[in-house]
Amino acid sequence: MPAAQLLLLACLLWGVGARTAQLRKANNQNGRCQYTFSVVSPTEASCPEQGQAMSAIQDLQRDSSAQSADLEVIKARLTSLEGVLHRLTLGQVAEPSETEQGQQRQLDTLTREREQLETQTRELETANSNLLRDQSVLEEEKRQLRAENEDLARRLESSIQEIERLRRGQCLQAHSSSQDMSPGAREVSRWNLENLDFQELKSEFSEVPASQILANPTSGHPRSEDGDTGCGDLIWVGEPVTLRTAESITGKYGVWMRDPKPVAPYTQNTTWRIDTVGTAVRQVFEYHLVSQFTQGYPSKVHMLPRPLESTGAVVYGGSLYFQGAASRTVVRYELRTESVKAQKDIPGAGYHGQFPYSWGGYTDIDLAVDEKGLWVIYSTEEAKGAIVLSKLHPETLELEQTWETNIRKLSVANAFVICGTLYTVSSYSAPEATINFAYDTATGSSRALSIPFKNHYKYSSMVDYNPLEKKLFAWDNFNMVTYDVRLSKM
Repeated sequence: MPAAQLLLLACLLWGVGARTAQLRKANNQNGRCQYTFSVVSPTEASCPEQGQAMSAIQDLQRDSSAQSADLEVIKARLTSLEGVLHRLTLGQVAEPSETEQGQQRQLDTLTREREQLETQTRELETANSNLLRDQSVLEEEKRQLRAENEDLARRLESSIQEIERLRRGQCLQAHSSSQDMSPGAREVSRWNLENLDFQELKSEFSEVPASQILANPTSGHPRSEDGDTGCGDLIWVGEPVTLRTAESITGKYGVWMRDPKPVAPYTQNTTWRIDTVGTAVRQVFEYHLVSQFTQGYPSKVHMLPRPLESTGAVVYGGSLYFQGAASRTVVRYELRTESVKAQKDIPGAGYHGQFPYSWGGYTDIDLAVDEKGLWVIYSTEEAKGAIVLSKLHPETLELEQTWETNIRKLSVANAFVICGTLYTVSSYSAPEATINFAYDTATGSSRALSIPFKNHYKYSSMVDYNPLEKKLFAWDNFNMVTYDVRLSKM
């Protein structure tokens, strides 16, 4: 029976391998259910003998043992694979990935901290650099203040010595002349050292070579060759005399002036100064005494209600006339009341760099004063850049009369008016410049000139005429200077 079972099993396996097995079910003769399983041999044409069958059975047993061993190996592998699959299902295999993610997070955190430290380092370096720069600036300001303090101390000492010298001189003069004077004359001859006029006169004293006095006996006062004073044609301009030097970069160019028609409380010696370097120029320095001006101690500072532009401002009849910044408006500012009394647009006038003088500085509108009154020098689109000269009413700023010249405004460095005639300066930087053109409003004609004019400091940004002092006032590269002039007979 076991042999038959083995034979049946062998046939079954063989049939499975050959894929030709058959299973039949039927009742036998006794009526019982009988299963019949048939496998066709793939190699044998007929059934073997008994000995061959046993040999085949043994072979089959050996094959079955080998296959059982292979099945055990396969089963072990399947078990191992099932375990791996189970661990994957439970998330145990995810531990290495989570570790890598944690390490990545730590790396990202360290990177951010490093970037923050680098940023903080850069900020600290910038702050340190700013502190060093501020320290340098403060040290420079400290040095400048120390130098100014020393300069003021020297000036004070010099003033004290000068006062002592004057007192000694007064005493000597009074003693030497007292014996020849009557008591009344002695009283008249006494000097009052507290008199400000005397101090002012002393501050204007300067040494002049005798040769210059002999060559120009009318220095400071125009007159004709036969001695007549008053209006005439400009025929000579003297050497520049420096009165004051600006202290800071804001004084590179500017305007300074005195009133040729002073109104109380001002005098002909009251001086005004404006440093025009900047975008919102509103400060006007006032000096009651000439000595205050030359020494740099203003008695008052006006703050204009609106910024001004250009170096073309003038003072006339107690009012400051100036061009409003970035506009064609002329403003009349009364100095005594510190208020605006009138303002008027100059029709069609260029402004803010449209028609300036050759040196620039937004000098499109230039105000001037002469023996005949208040003038404005400008240009328009209609004039195609040629100088236009208009006479202004000093109170209302209405245009009383206008002349259009044939002198291109951009081709000259500056202009001023003397006795109703417009004069232009050829260059603002050439040391040996000239007064090169004149336009006579009385005849409406112009003529070429060649009167020497010296730019001693090589950057004249303002030239104006003062009809009371008969001088030209100019601002030349930080320096405030004057020129004596001479006029011919009218």
